[in-house]
Order: sequence, then C-alpha cells, then structure tokens
Amino acid sequence: MPEPVFTVGYEGLAQRDVLDALKGAAVELLVDVRAVSTSRRAGFSKNALKTGVAAIGIEYLHLRALGTPAQGRLAARSGRYDELRRIFEAHMETPEAVHEFEMLRGLAAGRRCCLLCYERQPHHCHRAIIAERLDLPTRHLLA
Repeated sequence: MPEPVFTVGYEGLAQRDVLDALKGAAVELLVDVRAVSTSRRAGFSKNALKTGVAAIGIEYLHLRALGTPAQGRLAARSGRYDELRRIFEAHMETPEAVHEFEMLRGLAAGRRCCLLCYERQPHHCHRAIIAERLDLPTRHLLA
C-alpha cells in the first residue's frame, strides 16, 4: 500500500502545533504549496518554517507554482470554493504547475510528504485539489 500524502493548514495555529502534528505523522518532507511564502503568523514565513521543520528532522520544499493565483485566493477568502476550484484547475495546466506537480508526484511516491497552506479546512483550500490529483491515500492533519 502506498504511503499517504498528508495536508495541513496553519490558520489559527502556532508553529509548535503544526510541528507536533508533522512529527506525529512521521512526515519526512514538508511541501509548501503557497504562491506567497510569507506570513503574518509568527513561524510560518518560508525561512522560519524551514528552520522549524529542520530542527525536528523534516525537510522543507517550496513549490511556488503549485500555489493559488491571486484570483483564487480572493475567491477562497470570499467563500466561493467552486470558483477557487475552477481557477486552480485552470492554473494546474500551466507549464510551471505541470512541472512542479510532476516533481511532487515523484517525491510523494517514495516519501511521507505533507502539503502546507494557510486554510485550516482542507475543503476550503487548493491543497486538497493537489492531493486528489496525486491519487494517493490522503490524511488531513489538524483539520
């Protein structure tokens, strides 16, 4: 049976909460799928997050092209999840997204990966769409 792919959204959480969940799931690679890797939440900007996961033996990779375009983020913030899906599905056909998705597919086939984004609820976030496309068992952490 293939390894599951995990997802996590850090909305309303402290970095320690997310790190504990990743460690508890034996995640080996945290894949940041945000288009913008900065955050107003302490500990979740790219460098702070990379340092935090490295301290517990987890690698970090930012796949920017798998992030939601600005219009999709606006749709999500407005609660228009069907529109988010439509926008993100179209985005996934871009050459950059196709390339990074294939890279992710290869990584997820052999390692315990977790997709990270902001939205706490996976069905409100594009990371669930990415996980669906991987066609692997999926577990959402802290949802």
